[in-house]
Amino acid sequence: MKKCNVLIMCLLAVTTLFAQNTQYLPISVVVEEQVEPFPPTAHAQLKNKLTQLLTRNGVASMDYLGQFFLTAFVVPQTKDVISSAPKKISETMDMTLYIADYTNKVIFASTSVAIRGVGETETKCYMNALKGMPLTSPDIEKFVREGRDKIIAYYNHEAENIIKKAQFLASTKQYAEALSLVVTVPAQCDKYEEALQTGLAIYQQYMDNQCAINLAAARQAWAAEQNTIGAQKAGEYLAQMLPDAACYDEAMGLYQEIKGKVLDDWKFEMKKYQDSVDVEKERINAMREVGVAYGRGQQPTTTNIGFLR
Repeated sequence: MKKCNVLIMCLLAVTTLFAQNTQYLPISVVVEEQVEPFPPTAHAQLKNKLTQLLTRNGVASMDYLGQFFLTAFVVPQTKDVISSAPKKISETMDMTLYIADYTNKVIFASTSVAIRGVGETETKCYMNALKGMPLTSPDIEKFVREGRDKIIAYYNHEAENIIKKAQFLASTKQYAEALSLVVTVPAQCDKYEEALQTGLAIYQQYMDNQCAINLAAARQAWAAEQNTIGAQKAGEYLAQMLPDAACYDEAMGLYQEIKGKVLDDWKFEMKKYQDSVDVEKERINAMREVGVAYGRGQQPTTTNIGFLR
């Protein structure tokens, strides 16, 4: 029992260490549909292994395609039949890893890894080869470090332009797109704090704009039906307002007006920040959610990374 407890504590310590040493980087994992003999069923497994590779090397990635990405191409090298019952196939493959800039079609880092799989079919060979793919090694660590450093160098050089573009977009009320730009600036970048404060200022504008839209819709819903049904419809809009939005006090006035008429028939309360909540942290997380949601909605229908070949 003591040995088991020690093992659990060691595993928890390792997990905590990985979490502490993992930093967000605006990089995503892309796996192109590869031609035969690479089986279609291996596509998801390769994507999962590449995500694990980043995590094991201290990088928390994005779950949608942005400007920077990690990918891999697998090329068969040798194939042998093992005399056994049942018969098995042994294959060796070369896997080439790339970290690249999708927008500018530039390779930031690359390395090759030899993998081997054994199975009763070629599909099982590939799946077993991917399963045994190394996630850490001196070459892989150097590869990830080189790619990471070049991404950070890009943001150090371009952050000022990114911030200016975000401010321009915000001035034309394209708040979500503006936030999608500033939230990509990593904490390791020299201009991170400036990008963060710019993002928070834009998020305030976004909140104020949404508040005005929702307040108008709530008033319209209540004016149309001043009863429990109208109160419920108005509540759907009022529920989206945060306490630090510019028109929150006006929204609270409408809430009190509605509450005064429908009384206990309307089970609704306006949003309020709890004393224990870190408001600044909540605002940063909410800002990121808006930017990320916009980014997810702008995905290309096809992904062309042929420039790597």
